[in-house]
Amino acid sequence: MKLSPIRNSVTLVIMLAFFHFSTNLAAQSLAYKTLLFTLYDSDFPVLEPAQLTDLTKYQILDTREKEEFEVSHLKGANWVGYDTFSLNNVASLDKDKPVLVYCTVGARSQDIGKRLKDVGFKEVYNMYGGLIEWVNEGKPIFHGDFQTNKVHTYSKSWGIWLTKGEKVY
Repeated sequence: MKLSPIRNSVTLVIMLAFFHFSTNLAAQSLAYKTLLFTLYDSDFPVLEPAQLTDLTKYQILDTREKEEFEVSHLKGANWVGYDTFSLNNVASLDKDKPVLVYCTVGARSQDIGKRLKDVGFKEVYNMYGGLIEWVNEGKPIFHGDFQTNKVHTYSKSWGIWLTKGEKVY
């Protein structure tokens, strides 16, 4: 019996959550990296938060849903959504300027990034680990123009990976 990719991901999250709670913080990092490895395509470029020293070099797209974006986002990010995503949302962007896409962990943003590449965007990067990794590395997030520590983690099961900040579901 073949399980759907979503069911496989949920099963993996549960297994890794058990691993997370039964080991130390260093192992949690390994568990999170293992989870991300299963979600990402090896041929789609990622940039780790430590590599993103100047966000102004990118057109930043938040591919989460509106209620997630409204809790917090990267400074200068434009909300484009995932379930509601439309190429009309990115019609005004420069296809020759680098684009950084992100979501909670990087799965949804990778899908949107592929769509952008398919319509001619030259440089599209997925933010490794998503907003969770960004915050865990101590990088700032914003609610409007003000810095915040609140992070919408999509769900409680994904929220286990957030080690810094305040979880919002």
